[in-house]
Amino acid sequence: MEELYQFDEEFRDTIATVDEKGKRIWVYPKKPKGRFHTWRAIVAVILLVALFAGPFISINGHPLILLNIFERKFVLFGQAFWPQDFFLFVLAMITLFVFIILFTVIYGRVWCGWACPQTIFMEMVFRKLEYLIEGDANQQRRLDKSPWNFNKIWRKTVKQLLFVFIAVLIGHLVMAYLIGIDQVREIVTKPPAENLAGFLGLVAFSGVFYGVFARFREQACIAVCPYGRLQGVLLSKESVVVAYDWIRGEPRKKLKKNQPETDAGDCIDCKLCVHACPTGIDIRNGTQLECVNCTACIDACDEVMTKINKPTGLIRYDSYEGIKTGKKFRFNARVAGYSIVLTLLLGVFGFLLVSRTDVETTVLRVPGMLYQNQPDNRISNLYNIQFVNKTFDPINLQVTLKDQADGTIKKVGERALMVPPNEKTEGVFFVELPKEVLTGAKTKIILGIYQDDQLIDEIKTNFLGPINVKGP
Repeated sequence: MEELYQFDEEFRDTIATVDEKGKRIWVYPKKPKGRFHTWRAIVAVILLVALFAGPFISINGHPLILLNIFERKFVLFGQAFWPQDFFLFVLAMITLFVFIILFTVIYGRVWCGWACPQTIFMEMVFRKLEYLIEGDANQQRRLDKSPWNFNKIWRKTVKQLLFVFIAVLIGHLVMAYLIGIDQVREIVTKPPAENLAGFLGLVAFSGVFYGVFARFREQACIAVCPYGRLQGVLLSKESVVVAYDWIRGEPRKKLKKNQPETDAGDCIDCKLCVHACPTGIDIRNGTQLECVNCTACIDACDEVMTKINKPTGLIRYDSYEGIKTGKKFRFNARVAGYSIVLTLLLGVFGFLLVSRTDVETTVLRVPGMLYQNQPDNRISNLYNIQFVNKTFDPINLQVTLKDQADGTIKKVGERALMVPPNEKTEGVFFVELPKEVLTGAKTKIILGIYQDDQLIDEIKTNFLGPINVKGP
């Protein structure tokens, strides 16, 4: 990559938003405009509408998405998931991680620039309000340096009040996904003392989001988010990123009127790509940790190229190899390997999801008890059986002994075996078998779990008997 970095490489030693003394450099990005920004705005509107509509959407009377980590209740697309389904969650996270790796290997940080909530809220909501109230970058700088007069006070006050209002909305939105829209509505409409924990949760979330979007800003991507640091191991020379065409652009030279054409590159060193960057970097230095692929530099450069009658695309979506050799992206061995792993994970996850039962049954012999001798030369074992209803409807269950016609099951207690929706129920059962059917100290038996005379699950367990028993 020697030809790409023929100039100062000090940018590698520091980040653009911190000076040599470690002091924060406030970024004033130029107001973006252009075809990429228009498309990003359209995508942002669609995603924001979907995000805010999510808590209000229900399937068969159940929430679309509920991630209640406090009560360990999870609902995805109207389907309830319990801690017993945690292996599905782990597999889903592994699959998502592999997908992110594959997506980043091929397309770089497209997610960060186009779909990440941090970027969407920061660039498409909070900064839009900032541009509306305080003006473009230069106007914001002048306003911040000006004395506290009426003009500065009312603009700063209105902006911060709007920021607080939107942060509160986002805080309520997150809580709605965590505990459900009905509980959030209850917290909002009742005095804080009646639900202090919920009220403090809303205040905490709102405060965090206000701090992130009003002050922390791009530092969330640069200093906190681990995804940027993963670039070093995920990106390759074939990955498509927002890239500067150094072959076409170098050597740079300022554009002057009435100056004859020279052998200079197309880059006129106007630095508008730097001024437009929300993380304060110079994309001409190559791919950097701070770059979120927001395309603001592409739009800024394309506008300049159009004005000076040069082809657009000096900064564009491309790979290092694509710029250096002119070749398009190739499906290499690394991408093929990730694709195979991702396909296998999706297949396994899909199979487990489809084969997932509505009722989770756990059978355990009562601790500390072996077996009991019963009249008529029979042996009994005592079992605890736990049922978890993963549906939103009550379920009546029956337990039978399969493949043992002479065996019987006796439930302890008279209460019917009904499992409430999204709840668990425990029962105690005696299983009795004739001695002559036992095959040894441990005999395999199968319990059939029926719902309305329909078999929904089979549980294998051990039946204990005398050591010297002789089977048929």
